[in-house]
Amino acid sequence: MAIEPVVVHAIINGEYVPTENRYPRENPSNPSEIVGYGPLNTREETIRAIDAAEKAFHTWKNTALDERIERMQRAIQKIKVQTPELAQLLSREHGKALYDSHGEFAVSLMWMEHACNTVKDVLKDNVQEHGNGRTIITNDPIGVVSAITPWNYPISLSTIKIAPALLAGNTMVFKPSPFAPLAVSLVAKIIADEFPPGVLNMVHGEAEVGVELTSNPKVGKIAFTGGTKTATSIMKAAADTIKHMTLELGGNDAAIVLSDFDVNDERAMRRMVISNFLTAGQICMIAKRVYVHQSIYDKFIEKYIETANKWIRVGDPFNPNVTVGAVNNPGQVKYVQSLVEEAKKRGGNVTPLGTILDPELFEKGYFLQPTLVTNVDYNDPIVVEEQFGPTVPILPFTDDEHAISLANDSIYGLTSSVWGETEHALKVARRIEAGTTMINTAAVQGLDVRFPFGGVKQSGIGREYGAEGLKAYVETHVINIPKNPELPYIPE
Repeated sequence: MAIEPVVVHAIINGEYVPTENRYPRENPSNPSEIVGYGPLNTREETIRAIDAAEKAFHTWKNTALDERIERMQRAIQKIKVQTPELAQLLSREHGKALYDSHGEFAVSLMWMEHACNTVKDVLKDNVQEHGNGRTIITNDPIGVVSAITPWNYPISLSTIKIAPALLAGNTMVFKPSPFAPLAVSLVAKIIADEFPPGVLNMVHGEAEVGVELTSNPKVGKIAFTGGTKTATSIMKAAADTIKHMTLELGGNDAAIVLSDFDVNDERAMRRMVISNFLTAGQICMIAKRVYVHQSIYDKFIEKYIETANKWIRVGDPFNPNVTVGAVNNPGQVKYVQSLVEEAKKRGGNVTPLGTILDPELFEKGYFLQPTLVTNVDYNDPIVVEEQFGPTVPILPFTDDEHAISLANDSIYGLTSSVWGETEHALKVARRIEAGTTMINTAAVQGLDVRFPFGGVKQSGIGREYGAEGLKAYVETHVINIPKNPELPYIPE
């Protein structure tokens, strides 16, 4: 039975704003099915949204923190109630398996609740009495925030920005990706309805919308998750008005498997496989290149293939047996295919992994069978570039120094992982150049919203999650009350 397409609109100053210009979003598992439509908003509509946010800020910044928390908690409860339907919509428009969509909602709600529970303590005034008098350090909201989010984890990577920004007293104009615009737009609508008009606005669109969001002088901060190349354009657009920025960018995350890793540990091997292929490899913090000590390399490859063939089942996201769904869009399919084909041309061995449950559906949709790539050079494109898809190269290393050098030889530094005896792994982890390093796990399996997340080098600026994720949306304001405001050297 055909399902009626979902139509979403812009939200400007508390109103759903219909538009005749819109774009379709197909089902990656069955591209002939249109899941819904998003609007193509204009620069003028974007300016209206920014103006509405700027006007609302003057009142919202003075709203009691208790009220901000109560409003956000009401939105959280409504999202929880609607999660079953929203998760299904997310899988249909994104291509990811249904269990994965539910997992994304779980992480998103966990963060929103944590932000509500900790914001009072994190942003409270710091009052210090001292010999020269009294100093009060406050955390003031910045103003209008532009948030631009990607398609791979649209709910998580939007709420990670919306919740702290609004709780801190900012207002926002939010732009989702056209590759997964539907479920996140409905989530944004739920949140916006709980807040005064203009506090949370949403626009969709192309380049002119993005340029306005990143250059408009009324915008005080930009929160962006996406590619490093796009981030350079955003920084240039924002330079004239010196905006605050949080940028969570690309990552070519390394996994180091030490000589003392137990290749017969089935649970650890399963964690490794999941860290490579969850969401069809389309996660910024997934393990994208694996380095294994040469003494266990052959046995590791054997056990890895065995584990992957048990866990990976490719097919319809709504099939409860499926662990890997479709790739989100045809452009990403072609890019991943090109990396694998280039690896073959360079002499690499490509091993298909897992089982295709429905060959007919597989041929119809944007599916790729996960692959393991071996016998490649450390500098081959499939190793040094972020694949962002269901393929992973695994290469040998000689000793710890070699592994650390390989892991750090990248312009990126988002996350990483070290696998082996804990103290040995910790010693290596301390030398990895990354925002996060996990021990004996990787990717979402090791994520904890209580602690900061972000990258080094060209993987980003700033941190999200944790106390730092809340403080990213405030200005530090120091108020001094001196006992004796006259300095001794000032003449009468």
